[in-house]
Amino acid sequence: MIIYKNNDEVNLMRQSALLVSQTLTEVAKVLRPGSSTLSLDKMIGEFIRDHHAIPSFLNYNGYPFNSCLSVNDVVVHGFPNKNELKEGDIISVDIGVILNGWHGDHAYTFAIENPGKEVMQLIKITKESLYLGIEKAVAGNRIGDISYAIQEHTEKKHGYGVVRELVGHGLGRSMHEDPQVPNYGKRGTGAKLKEGMVLAIEPMINLGKRDVYTEDDGWTVRTKDGKPSVHFEHDVCVRNKKAEILSDYSIIEKAEHNNPNLFTATALTTPCI
Repeated sequence: MIIYKNNDEVNLMRQSALLVSQTLTEVAKVLRPGSSTLSLDKMIGEFIRDHHAIPSFLNYNGYPFNSCLSVNDVVVHGFPNKNELKEGDIISVDIGVILNGWHGDHAYTFAIENPGKEVMQLIKITKESLYLGIEKAVAGNRIGDISYAIQEHTEKKHGYGVVRELVGHGLGRSMHEDPQVPNYGKRGTGAKLKEGMVLAIEPMINLGKRDVYTEDDGWTVRTKDGKPSVHFEHDVCVRNKKAEILSDYSIIEKAEHNNPNLFTATALTTPCI
């Protein structure tokens, strides 16, 4: 059952989403070679609690950490550990919070130093596909319109692997609500979009083939071919003419650009000297 939100509820959800964005911004400030994902997870949990919210991933169906920190070929649900990040790594940071009874849940992929042009292009295209999907999140369209836009840009235009086993979802007082939002599909299919739907739209795109597997821990999802995967996610409210993005990448991007240890897609066009 799809649960529609009124404007007051959407405003509360925006507060939750923005707290996730603020937490991701703090991560962007400190990421560097030598960081351990376990120390990052500890910082994430403390920041969320300091802002009077609850890390919603912790103990969710037994998940034992505050965040999902997925490095290189880990698609999603990566366990934080003591291993240190190194130059050339990419890391998807996926965070959820509960604030005033409402969930925020989104993700951002960072590049530590320079992982190479091929991987940075994957990051760029995946991020673009997120916004192309969001453009379709307007009342009167269908879920398949969002799905098709993401698949068209990543798989059909660029030959990347679109993960089938994991999808976006509705969001509200529960972290996972109807409807599911796949990153592949046909235009004009699926549930009809109506104003007040809140969706977590989240392309998970592989550099190589789409095939993935889950490790013995029951959580960590990796690409079968060992090639990198990229994950971006926004919290979005369906509106009549233009989707309303509740989360905020601009503050994350500012911190990312100001951190000399992070490489951004725009750096690909920087002229040599």
